[in-house]
Amino acid sequence: MNRGAAPTALPLPPASGGRREGDPPGRRRWAAIEDPLPLESGVRLPGVRLAYETWGQRAADGSNAVLVLHALTGDSHAAGPAGPGHPTPGWWDALVGPGRALDTDRWFVVAPNVLGGCQGSTGPSSPGPDGAPWGSRFPYLTVRDQVAAEAALADVLGIARWAAVVGGSMGGMRALEWAVSRPERTGSLLVLAAPAAASAEQIAWGSVQIGAIRSDPGWRGGDYHGAPPGGGPHRGLGQARRIAHITYRSEPELGSRFGGEPQPGEEPGRGGRYRVESYLDHHAQKLVRRFDAGSYVALTEAMNGHDVGRGRGGTARALRRADMPALVVGVDSDRLYPPSQQEELAALLPGSDALRLVNCPYGHDGFLIETGQVGSFVGELLPPSSPPTPSPLLREELP
Repeated sequence: MNRGAAPTALPLPPASGGRREGDPPGRRRWAAIEDPLPLESGVRLPGVRLAYETWGQRAADGSNAVLVLHALTGDSHAAGPAGPGHPTPGWWDALVGPGRALDTDRWFVVAPNVLGGCQGSTGPSSPGPDGAPWGSRFPYLTVRDQVAAEAALADVLGIARWAAVVGGSMGGMRALEWAVSRPERTGSLLVLAAPAAASAEQIAWGSVQIGAIRSDPGWRGGDYHGAPPGGGPHRGLGQARRIAHITYRSEPELGSRFGGEPQPGEEPGRGGRYRVESYLDHHAQKLVRRFDAGSYVALTEAMNGHDVGRGRGGTARALRRADMPALVVGVDSDRLYPPSQQEELAALLPGSDALRLVNCPYGHDGFLIETGQVGSFVGELLPPSSPPTPSPLLREELP
């Protein structure tokens, strides 16, 4: 077989793995932002919708609302099983629910799909003003633009101030931007495995992933959404995922799991794969069936541009705005967003003390895997107490 080739038993991947209009909604709801959203670039983005999910009941005054923000290829489905409308189980299922760290008997948990995403929110694969996919017309976004859209969602939900804003990786960037740009609406802050600004190396990793997608002939300048199965940029998106996944895991973990062993039944010297190659192929094949290449580019560009100090007098001055209780958590084996970056955040945020660490061999993905440790940090930020009284008039019912 050819090195890295997809198994022949699999059907050809769709042009986009993003959600399409008419697909099952699952637990999603949608909030429409009535006015065009002003972006940092000066563009005004019309027709913005954010998909979101909720758990628990909102207190009458909204004081028990917690905002949970996902990472690059996540979505609004933070908790719950896979099923119609949700190709994968909740990415933080062990943390959200009755009696869990984010106890839905106490907290009203809200998780939106990020602006620019592909699981129900406005992004490159969603319909533009003319009904056709935005594609290449979709504007450049920043993390600040994404938070502006989330603030508009909070307005729609009638939440003036979040009890806490929680996020990891790209979600941690947005959580930090919430705290800096809207401290009056951020009651407390939990940032996991995210920096104050993207470093040169992190921008480099993101740039080669974007390059892999754009160099795929199926990219078609970003206007591929009408292509037949197998005609989209799935090869480039898969390669971007392989590159990213290497940075999400640690070298010791990859070494202990795979070493230099060949994939059973294959010989690398005769075109076969090593076990670690098969592992990366597996993750690439999964992603191209549930994600959109244009969203991957838009979100990676936003992450590359992340810098809370831009236009605010630098990082230290910007972080002084975030004067609320804060907890900063790193992953001790993270080589993508190393703990030194979180240590800087912990030192500069007025409401933070010492850096907390998730101890694990898994690398950056530890903030998703080590839910027991992460749950203890959530409990430290939001200690158990009597829940606010929910209002029957504001009870959130599942569709």
